[in-house]
Amino acid sequence: MIKLNQQLKRLEIQSFEIENAVVFNYFDRLPAVDREEKLLRAIYIGVLALMEDRLSAFLSKTSNELGTELESLKMIFEMKKEIFYKSAVKGVLAEEEIADFLNKYFDEKHLKDKAILIRNTAGLLKGNKTGDIICELDGKDNERIVIECKFDKSIRLGDISKQDIFTKKTDTAWSQLIESQVNREAQTGLIVFDISLVDHSILNKIENVGFIPGVGFITIIDSQKGDYSNLAIAYMLARDIAINAKKIDFDKDLLAIIVNRIIKDLNEILTIRSLVESNIENNKLILKQLEKSILLMEFNQHYLKKFLNDGTLTKSDLLNYYQGEDVKEKYRVIEKEINDNF
Repeated sequence: MIKLNQQLKRLEIQSFEIENAVVFNYFDRLPAVDREEKLLRAIYIGVLALMEDRLSAFLSKTSNELGTELESLKMIFEMKKEIFYKSAVKGVLAEEEIADFLNKYFDEKHLKDKAILIRNTAGLLKGNKTGDIICELDGKDNERIVIECKFDKSIRLGDISKQDIFTKKTDTAWSQLIESQVNREAQTGLIVFDISLVDHSILNKIENVGFIPGVGFITIIDSQKGDYSNLAIAYMLARDIAINAKKIDFDKDLLAIIVNRIIKDLNEILTIRSLVESNIENNKLILKQLEKSILLMEFNQHYLKKFLNDGTLTKSDLLNYYQGEDVKEKYRVIEKEINDNF
């Protein structure tokens, strides 16, 4: 029944039948056009599962009982949990399940929205694929919400008031929200975490759904329980903002972001005093700190002036402000001069 084509590296299966109530009931509920794709996916997932010794042992022990509904459900649950925690596939499965949930949710609510998986497609930023799912609102390509899925414990909140732009760049909830909106030209953004794979810095701030003014929404789901209710809540809030938001003359939330950043950078200047008092040998470090603080103040002043003139910042401006690449480049030159001349 099964033949391996070594030349083409392909598995060839002749016509076959399978008599299993679980399998039959699953495919019986699917539209005919989707059955072939789901069969191929089931084979792929099954092979991954069988590669795991623990799961293989479980299947062999229960092979005589798999006809019962209880053991079938147990097998499905264990298989899903085993595969989910394998980093190679958990991200892909999570994104697909989220997109499927949203499209079913849209149908139930009689919305014309559409969730589209675009994780492997570069966006507006060169070579950048940030933004896994685009949701077109009412079928309009120019009105969209972007969703970034992060089932990763290494992603922290990344509050801009605590952001040090001179440290090595790492992805955070803040940066991914801003970056995905710029990259996918979206009106607003949403980042999704799983309760079992989320950093404590996020859980301490966000229990179910959170909103960062001027940045976007954070939501936490429980995929293993099939609980996406928080995602539905966050999406509808983001949808209202994307559709109904109007430009205002003065954006208080963005002003708060800039002011919080200025306050943090002013604290950098206070460290200079302690450096001077503690050790005269730290002069070079003090000089670097002074130059860094001066650059930061000029950088913040530029964006504050732009904000006061325009009343807001574009998403691209906000991304540049968050990452601070320009000021980092200027500091590298100054830092080299100090190291070379003193």
